[in-house]
Amino acid sequence: MAAQPQLLIIDDDLSRRELISAALSFLGRPFKFYGFVDWLQSDDQALSGDIVSLVLLGQSQLPISLEKLLRNLQQKTPYAAVVTLGEWSEVAELSDDLKNCVTGQLTVPFSYQQLLDQLHKAQLYTQHSLGGENASQVNSRLFSSLVGTSRPMRLVRQAMSQVAGRDVNVLITGESGTGKEVVARNLHDYSVRKGGPFVPINCGAIPADLLESELFGHERGAFTGAISSRAGRFELAQGGTLFLDEIGDMPLSMQVKLLRVLQERKFERIGGTKTLNADIRVIAATHKNLEDMIEAGTFREDLYYRLNVFPIEMPPLRERTEDIPLLLEELLGRLKTQGFDSVRFQASALDSLKAHPWPSNVRELSNLAERLAILFPNGIVGVSELPKRFQHIEEPDPARYSDAKAVEEQTNQNGMAAGLAPLDRLPEEGLDLKAHLEAIERALIEQSLAVHDGVVARAAELLNIRRTTLVEKMRKYGMQRK
Repeated sequence: MAAQPQLLIIDDDLSRRELISAALSFLGRPFKFYGFVDWLQSDDQALSGDIVSLVLLGQSQLPISLEKLLRNLQQKTPYAAVVTLGEWSEVAELSDDLKNCVTGQLTVPFSYQQLLDQLHKAQLYTQHSLGGENASQVNSRLFSSLVGTSRPMRLVRQAMSQVAGRDVNVLITGESGTGKEVVARNLHDYSVRKGGPFVPINCGAIPADLLESELFGHERGAFTGAISSRAGRFELAQGGTLFLDEIGDMPLSMQVKLLRVLQERKFERIGGTKTLNADIRVIAATHKNLEDMIEAGTFREDLYYRLNVFPIEMPPLRERTEDIPLLLEELLGRLKTQGFDSVRFQASALDSLKAHPWPSNVRELSNLAERLAILFPNGIVGVSELPKRFQHIEEPDPARYSDAKAVEEQTNQNGMAAGLAPLDRLPEEGLDLKAHLEAIERALIEQSLAVHDGVVARAAELLNIRRTTLVEKMRKYGMQRK
């Protein structure tokens, strides 16, 4: 069932509908009209699963008081602000609780700025209304960068909405490539600390002997090489959020020190004597099973419970394959901003992708999207255009590829195709040798990366060159490193 709109217009004046509809459509806001009779006869289930943030209330010829209308609205849309279309003389006579929900008035015709102003007031009113025990019902559409409408993703959004406004530690679990950092950034952006910094650190990417300095900072002369004082991530995240990615890779010695900071909310730089306050929110993430690590003695149980105040588990892509079309649209849209051309997909190609197990999850899908954007700029991808490992169904229309196959066979026989010279034969008109060799080199690099899903080290082995050499060649041709 489609989600209900966030904005309602209740009005019997049909002449106003066209103006209001055009204004809201221009602003890209979802809305729905009701006549007064239809609204009063609707039940609470008509708006189940969604929160209405604003009601534009027009005039009615029905013998019903404004007080009764507002009580009805409070029952069905408890978090909505009300803006009257025109003047209601009864507003001044309302009780305080009803008067507070009437945040403004619009007189037709109105300007877009006036409408924006009323929408802003309604937004603040709704946020205030949801600030207490009902915070779990924050509209899931707030987390706009979290793509997907599948049930697993709806459950993730529900969990996020429950904790977004709470200044507590969160532990995000899930396989690599599922988007744990995206969730962390969304939680920060909709938290009370959104005005502060979001500081990420990958605990598994920093050597154990440097991690303490990275987290807590150091004073000059604290150790060999400390030629100047340096702030750590805890200081940089003051007033904001510290994201500890791959917390399962943190050494036990550092786990003890992290636990102390989380308990006391105080720390010192290495070699320092000044105690600093840790005014931060901690969000941690891992692809490992921390409970198994606790059993094995490689992760502290007390730290686990200090971090795991509110758990959020990210589903693997294979459990939400219905989100693949939306994810591809988002990924290709990002690539377009980087100068890549767009790619379209046949329905059969999408069906084949939905059958893929996606061991590397969304990261693997992102890799595929970029590869296809390079191979088929402004093109259309069917099953046969997908790399072999993504072809999980038969090509539904193999006949359309028969001509292409014949051309390919002719190319193999003659060593020429589309006006390009074979590797060992010089065309009569000559060629640009440097450009020709670079085109061959780039094509072979792209193929080697495609075979190994963008893993540079493995591709270098396939080409029998050093990894650093391959990285330099990729930089030369503007190919993104994975």
